[in-house]
Amino acid sequence: MPLIPSESLPYFEKMIYLPMVLTILERDRESVEKGSFKLKKPYVAMIDHAVKVAQRDVKDTKLYLRQHNMKVIRGKRDDTFTEYVFYHSGYEEHRRYLNVRLRNRVEELLGVYLSIAKQVN
Repeated sequence: MPLIPSESLPYFEKMIYLPMVLTILERDRESVEKGSFKLKKPYVAMIDHAVKVAQRDVKDTKLYLRQHNMKVIRGKRDDTFTEYVFYHSGYEEHRRYLNVRLRNRVEELLGVYLSIAKQVN
């Protein structure tokens, strides 16, 4: 029986994925600004809006984690797996995520946040 409730798992995973999404969006913004685009403004605006939405989600998730005595820490990492340690109300659970899975999920979330930004612009 898992010690961490299943309703808490999405919040733990958000704290894994969302910081990665923000890092990639910030790098992409720099690439667009330095790139040879003729009209950079629409791309930068779309990325900026996606960053704002993702930052708001990170803030909300951190608040939830704090209110429920939850914490996530990245553990060991190798070429294939990354380990994360989830703490919840005094319990500790180690989970290993396939790096390919992490990359694919971050890519999905990038699409989600960019499509949200596209709808606004």
